[in-house]
Amino acid sequence: MLGLPDHVTALLFDLDGVLTNTAAVHDAAWKATFDVFLRARAERTGEAFRPFDADADYATFVDGKPREDGVRDFLASREIHLPDGSPDDPADQPYEETTVAGLGNRKNADLLRRIASDGVEVYEGSRRYLRAAREAGLRRAVVSSSANTRQVLEVTHLADLVEERVDGVTLREKGIEGKPAPDSFLEGARVLGVDPARAVVFEDALSGVAAGRAGGFGAVVGVDRLGHGHGDALREHGATVVVTDLADLLEQGR
Repeated sequence: MLGLPDHVTALLFDLDGVLTNTAAVHDAAWKATFDVFLRARAERTGEAFRPFDADADYATFVDGKPREDGVRDFLASREIHLPDGSPDDPADQPYEETTVAGLGNRKNADLLRRIASDGVEVYEGSRRYLRAAREAGLRRAVVSSSANTRQVLEVTHLADLVEERVDGVTLREKGIEGKPAPDSFLEGARVLGVDPARAVVFEDALSGVAAGRAGGFGAVVGVDRLGHGHGDALREHGATVVVTDLADLLEQGR
């Protein structure tokens, strides 16, 4: 019915890009944040302004990762290194005082403004799949690097369809390493009380499918909503099957 191996008893879903269309909102918030910083840097150094690439840079350096890891990885790709700062650094730091944490907080503030203004779209195929999984008696958790996971689940009414949540807040409080390390998904399996080999990971990010592969899970479902070779990249990073929508699995299971 669900297009999964018979031994599977639990499902671990990424949020952005798998259940909700917030991946596009994250992408826009990252681009706005980095472009402001990069433009200010270009003005001060005399270097050419090279904007954040909303396709390549997003997929390669920030998608699916904890905020501060994404900031570090993208800036490192431009040979830029900033002090880490502290979690409560202001989002409106002057350029000269910019920290990794401050940039991350600026991105988060931008994201929350966009969500408040435009709302959050749920992929209908994902909602159907969650309902079918609940009816089948499978355990269900959301595993996301986003610190806004609880708010998104509540505003979209998906909270009623999942049992547990491991998110950016969890990672910080428990000192759990983010994706592409498997630790967050392993924590999801732990809180559900299941062996990783009997759980399936659902991911749209390269870092996420890599985490699923590294964790020894029963299967890793890659969700390709981008096209342009992203499905192949998901397979290369660890996806055992790739679909364009979770409803595709419902069709396979008939």
